[in-house]
Amino acid sequence: MTSSATTSSQTAEITGLYRYPIKGLSPEPLPRVSLRRGETLPADRRYAIENGPSGFDPEAPSWMPKTQFLMLMRNERLASLESRFEDPTNLLTIRKGGQVVASGDLETAAGRSAIEDYFTENFQPELTGPPKLLSGRDHSFSDVASKVVSIINLGSVRALEALLGGAAVHPLRFRANLYVQGWPAWSELDLVGQTLAIGQARLKVVKRIKRCAATNVDPETAARDLEIPPTLSRRLGHMDCGIYAEVIADGEIGVGDAIAVDAPKLV
Repeated sequence: MTSSATTSSQTAEITGLYRYPIKGLSPEPLPRVSLRRGETLPADRRYAIENGPSGFDPEAPSWMPKTQFLMLMRNERLASLESRFEDPTNLLTIRKGGQVVASGDLETAAGRSAIEDYFTENFQPELTGPPKLLSGRDHSFSDVASKVVSIINLGSVRALEALLGGAAVHPLRFRANLYVQGWPAWSELDLVGQTLAIGQARLKVVKRIKRCAATNVDPETAARDLEIPPTLSRRLGHMDCGIYAEVIADGEIGVGDAIAVDAPKLV
């Protein structure tokens, strides 16, 4: 594995920037976005579809494991849906095969019911109870309890393709917020505890991302066609690919921006 010192000297840039307004549904590309200290990307994982009663309280939202919700780890058919969320109107539109199959204002009871009815009618084999569209104040339905930005090193994705015998790995399998090119493969895993600089924004790397079976699902075909976590475990001795970072200083970031590792301050 390449040391973080080597990573620090590399020129890297953001090549992709995405949010996921509804957990388990489509990524939405963004050209630029404003980051705020202690927050996710705006509206990232703002909503989730409860799969049976979870006890989630929208007035006192707290973190819950992803197994409480419809999500790709178990419900790969979600990848066959194309969803778009409009911030000004809170309108979610879901398409399948290019045709609109459901739409609704997620901040109204009628709009949420329209979305819930679609999943009730079409996802019965996966449901453990009535599907319910959840949100809670500024809560984010992330896979981790803290509010983070997820980052994937495209160099690691290319190295993973080699581990898989040359199989193509679509980067969106990892459902990251930032995709970065220019770092050596796997070097991002050594950045935990360090600070990333993107313009005025600063992000502190807090955790490596342990991958789950969701990465085995092709985001374009919805087929569960690869064995990514087992391959990582067998070939590298861990199932980590990507990093989580917390925003510690506000700033606007965008596709094409340079991303650097801040040099530690001398005491």
